[in-house]
Amino acid sequence: MGRSEPPAFTASCEGSDVAMPLPGPLRRRCREFLGGAAEIRYAFPALSQGGGAGFLFVVTDERITVLCTGALSRTNPSSVWGSYPRERRIGPVETGAGASFEFAGAFFEVDDEYVPVINAADAEVFDPASLPRDPLPDL
Repeated sequence: MGRSEPPAFTASCEGSDVAMPLPGPLRRRCREFLGGAAEIRYAFPALSQGGGAGFLFVVTDERITVLCTGALSRTNPSSVWGSYPRERRIGPVETGAGASFEFAGAFFEVDDEYVPVINAADAEVFDPASLPRDPLPDL
């Protein structure tokens, strides 16, 4: 992995010891909607603003895929809501009365803990010099 990346929010491969906000079984379910071979760089759950449907944003090297989980679950993707080129910005995230952002014409809310994930995903494409250096580039 020659590029700098925030290890707390990326995964290099299945079974990696690198931490990610979403657990391994959920990443595997997400991968089923990505065609199986794509490496997940970032992933985070979101809700449609004001409540309602749940979503999982899954970021790979080439795509941002938004998976719908429905109103009753945040962890069981059921369909692809949309797929967009990686060169599209997810944020900025508005903070204040809660973390929210607009993406593809829709408004989403996220838990505060996922704001750094969104910022890192955007920085990787739009401002890579701002990311911390990978402390273990040979792993």
